[in-house]
Amino acid sequence: MSADHSKLLTEDIKMALETIRTHKVRSFLTVLGVVIGVMVAIVVTSILLGFEDSVQASFNEFGINNLFVFKFEQGFRGRLTPVERTRKPLTFEDGMAIREQLPAIKEVNIIGLPRVTGDPLPIRQARYKGKELSNIRFRGVTPSYVEVQSARMKEGRFYTETEETHRVDLVVIGYDIANSLYPNGSPIGKPLQVDGTVYEVIGVLDKKKNALLGVSDNEVFIPYRTYRKHYPQDDETFINAMAFPGMKDIAQDEIRSLLRTRRRVPPDKADNFGISSAEQIGDKFRTIMAGIFQLVVAIVSIGLLVGGVGVMNIMLMGVTERTREIGVRKAIGARRLDITLQFLTEAVTLTGIGGAIGVALSLGLSFLLRLISVPSLVPIWAIFLGLGVASSVGLFFGIYPAVKASRLDPVIALRYE
Repeated sequence: MSADHSKLLTEDIKMALETIRTHKVRSFLTVLGVVIGVMVAIVVTSILLGFEDSVQASFNEFGINNLFVFKFEQGFRGRLTPVERTRKPLTFEDGMAIREQLPAIKEVNIIGLPRVTGDPLPIRQARYKGKELSNIRFRGVTPSYVEVQSARMKEGRFYTETEETHRVDLVVIGYDIANSLYPNGSPIGKPLQVDGTVYEVIGVLDKKKNALLGVSDNEVFIPYRTYRKHYPQDDETFINAMAFPGMKDIAQDEIRSLLRTRRRVPPDKADNFGISSAEQIGDKFRTIMAGIFQLVVAIVSIGLLVGGVGVMNIMLMGVTERTREIGVRKAIGARRLDITLQFLTEAVTLTGIGGAIGVALSLGLSFLLRLISVPSLVPIWAIFLGLGVASSVGLFFGIYPAVKASRLDPVIALRYE
């Protein structure tokens, strides 16, 4: 860009800012749609990206080499199909076969839970000295839980294979359970009552980094066989299989082949069980987020369109108000291109300022959301995209008023009152 063009652009920006300063209220109302559109776009994007990041981190809490095996596929889905409702549960023996027979499997954690039929699971309560909690995740798990889930103990220990085999009434509780029921001291060695049965607390799990989508700190875990002893009707089994590093795909194929044989699935029939991983569930989640993002873009585009029409309207009004000024500029030698650039610069400056206000408001809202524990992540590209889109709105909707101004006849314009 030459020095003359640079100087001309600088003068146009100064004139645009002076016009905006002179008509503050009108200018603000003109770009209000742009401000709201940019702010909503960035805030929603930040929430979606923050939530996606937190969800993926939560899935990774289950272990990046782990496979989830259940009688139907896990993840984001709708209601169970009639076929899925009637499938027979996996068994403890299925889990042990996966552990002992498959070379790609390093370890297996087997979880006992109530029968899943699509109906709400039974609510079980934990009590200690008059205090009661009902939002607990009460499960029977094998001692391998610690290794497979990469769980960390805050204090105490996990139960052993021997204690699990002998169905001892022991319990390991989550971080939040310990803080709620035992706020004034260590829970180790103290009793915990669940559904009338008293268990001895031997360990407390450390607080998880990401408490989303079931990866929470309200666990109450007892030995798998102890769970079956007290709840023989709860015959559902969830298998969490840890593959050796780099062998997850091989492990998945081995598990599928083994379970099809054990569950007598004919070669021409589909699996009557599901195998998934944190990565696969995360991919499904990102697909859902992409659909939501497209919907948000469509809604925001409508807002920006309304804002753009407002910009065009106010610029046309400005052309009418400044007809005599345009005539004077043309009379002293201004070219059509100079007039066009003047009005385009004014439109882009107007919407650019609106975009900057929208970005500033979105950053403030994102900060407030993080303060109330709502995941929010504003990427740098979203800020520049917001400013770029706002300026583009001014450029696009300012073309017609700018061209109209440049085509005014200077003689007629000078006579305009």
